[in-house]
This record gives sequence, structure tokens and C-alpha cells, in this order.
Amino acid sequence: MMGTKAGLGRRGSLPLTADINVTSLMDIAFVLLIIFMITAPMLQGGVDVQLPKAVARPLTTKEALIITVDRSGRVFVDREGMTFDEFQASLPAIVASRSPTGAYVRGDSRAEYGAVLRVLAVLREAGIADVGMVAEDERR
Repeated sequence: MMGTKAGLGRRGSLPLTADINVTSLMDIAFVLLIIFMITAPMLQGGVDVQLPKAVARPLTTKEALIITVDRSGRVFVDREGMTFDEFQASLPAIVASRSPTGAYVRGDSRAEYGAVLRVLAVLREAGIADVGMVAEDERR
């Protein structure tokens, strides 16, 4: 008769435990959290422009187009970039589909005055009379 130890299985191995090792799952979760924390600010924002400073009151929220003119003269409707000619051609269709109550123009302080003025003229031609110029508050 062979000597067997009490508590061991048939072949002399230790009993199995059904625990889940969550260490690797936590590592993956933390890596994903770090990735999202780094990329989330990059997804927000819009078009990067340096707005001129002026004494300005806060904007009221309403259904309006946000038109941005960057320093190279490129025009953005919300976040969609286009040339001035494309903007001039597509604005009537945008106005017809979205029927905005007004528009906010964000002109880069380094942009040519003429580029911003041409955008204002196209907005007026499209029937948008309520146009606001966006600026940073110089009191900050």
C-alpha cells in the first residue's frame, strides 16, 4: 500500500481554485483610461484661432452658424474647412438646410481684414442679418 497524504487528490496534486486573476484586467483598464484622458482634449475645441481682444459681453445661446476665418484666409463652417469660393457657393444650401437665426464670425486677429469682410458680405447676401463678431474679453 502506498502512502497517501490526507487532503491531496488522486494523483497527489493540490485542489484547484476557481479565482480570476484581475491584475491584468486592471492594467488594461488603466492604460485605456490614460489613452482616453490624453486624446479627449484633442477631440474638442474646433478651429484654433487667436481671437482679437475687446470689451465684450458673453454670447447668448441660440441657433446660429459659427463661421471661423483663420489667419491664412481659410473659412470654416462649424468645423468643416473650405476655401472662400467653396464657402460662397455652399452657404445658400447650408442656410436653407439649417435655417439659422444668425451667425457668429470668429476672425483670427492675424487674418486679413478683407477676408473677414468678404465673409460678412456673403453672410449678408445669404439673408443672415444678425451677425455677431466673436472676441476674447480683454479684461481677463
